[in-house]
Order: sequence, then structure tokens, then C-alpha cells
Amino acid sequence: MSNPQSIDARLVLLSPGDNCLIACTRLAAGTSVQLEDGAVTLPKEIGLGHKLARHAIAAGEKVLKYGAVIGSLRLAVEAGEHIHTHNLDSDYTPTYTLDEGKTFVGHA
Repeated sequence: MSNPQSIDARLVLLSPGDNCLIACTRLAAGTSVQLEDGAVTLPKEIGLGHKLARHAIAAGEKVLKYGAVIGSLRLAVEAGEHIHTHNLDSDYTPTYTLDEGKTFVGHA
């Protein structure tokens, strides 16, 4: 069974039901962090205040932060992967990103 107290001190769990964690500092790609189910090596940099997956989350699943739904994942993520506008659609406001053509594209 998961143990929230085993989470790396550089990460914050805002609410017990959340499926994402918040970085308290910038974490470089290749950094090892302790999650409830074991250590993972971060595949990409996680910026200060950014979200990462607490555990594997399937595409289409809701992301919970502060116990509230903040969006739905477009792509499946593994434990420790960055959750941000590149893979998360907001459930309450449009998400805007730049595509390769440098034009704004809204995701509902």
C-alpha cells in the first residue's frame, strides 16, 4: 500500500487524493526522486511549482490537485513524468500552446 510519508521532501502532496505532486525546487532531468511506490528517475526537468505524476495515470483520466479536478490527460504518463500544458487539457479554461508553426492552438 502507498505511504504518502515516503514521498521525497522536494515534492509536496497538496491533498491525500491528488494524483500529482508539486516540485518545491527545480529538479533536473536524471534526478532520482522517491515516490510512494519506489524511486523513479525523472525523464525531463521539472520546474519549480510544476506538477509530476504521483503514479502512472492513463490518457483521459482526470488530474487532481488540491483535491479538485484541474484537467484531463491527453496522453498516459508514468510515475514521475511532468504534467503540464503539453499533455493536460484544462477542464475549466482553454489551454493555449504554441505548435511547431508558432500559432496559438486552443485545447478545450
